[in-house]
Amino acid sequence: MTAADGSRRSILVGLVGQGVKPSLTPEMHEREAVRQGLRYVYKTIDLRGDQLEPAHLRRLLAYAIDLGFDGLNVTHPIKQAMVPLVDDVAPEVAAMGALNTVVITDGKTVGHNTDIVGFEAAFRAGLADVRLDDVVLLGAGGAGTAVAHALTRLGAARLLVFDPDAARTEQLTASVERLGAATVASALDVADLHPALARAFGVVNATPVGMTGHPGSPIPVNALGPDLWVADIIYRPLDTELLRGARQRGCRVLNGTGMAVHQAAAAFSLITGRIADDEAMARDLDAMVAPEVDPARPHSPDRASPGERNP
Repeated sequence: MTAADGSRRSILVGLVGQGVKPSLTPEMHEREAVRQGLRYVYKTIDLRGDQLEPAHLRRLLAYAIDLGFDGLNVTHPIKQAMVPLVDDVAPEVAAMGALNTVVITDGKTVGHNTDIVGFEAAFRAGLADVRLDDVVLLGAGGAGTAVAHALTRLGAARLLVFDPDAARTEQLTASVERLGAATVASALDVADLHPALARAFGVVNATPVGMTGHPGSPIPVNALGPDLWVADIIYRPLDTELLRGARQRGCRVLNGTGMAVHQAAAAFSLITGRIADDEAMARDLDAMVAPEVDPARPHSPDRASPGERNP
């Protein structure tokens, strides 16, 4: 992006949510900006538990405008809470009621959601040949709703949604119904979870359980049969407890790196107006997570190594 006189200007972006400091999204954006010759600064804004109410989020958005931010990425647990606070929303946000990107232009804010295309692209790359007759979806928040809409676009027949918050589950299933697709989404309660896993073809974790700061597995891994495929949208850590257990039980697995790359590339393009090189961004993420796969391999912030793609 350039100023009227043709000189480059800096671009200021922030990531807002809880537990965002370990995120690699800022570095992915900044590396892509270097390739495109942009001056790009990406800050993390880590919210405390008492900073999640709408009044504080509204002030935060106003501060971002006043301080000259060009955009924000929004993550757990405020993807839904931010929707009524922006001036306008893209069609996908209106349909699902959650956003993960806010573009700021001339003081006006528009909400977008790149999680849908992020998960869809990652799934097509890593699990394109699996069956989608019955899929158990863990989590009905903003990320879970994005995954539900992506699975609908991928042709899932039935989504069985498990979340302790019944209101969120109802909102998710209603949003899927409004899409007018053939996919049927319904709620699962605790008593039905194990029987549902027994007849399902796949499981997606769209909860924060398993990520850095939220250790554990959202479901007992001994409930997973070897014929299941298991996807986790978490990528920090790269190998969650759920994925480790699933792999040990013979399941095909999909970690969160693919979704992280594709949603970040789409957000970069929305904020800058430039087409992001998602393949280069994938190599960047490979290099950044390589020490988690091979602790002897140092992290190199200034040189992306091709790495081995782990979808």
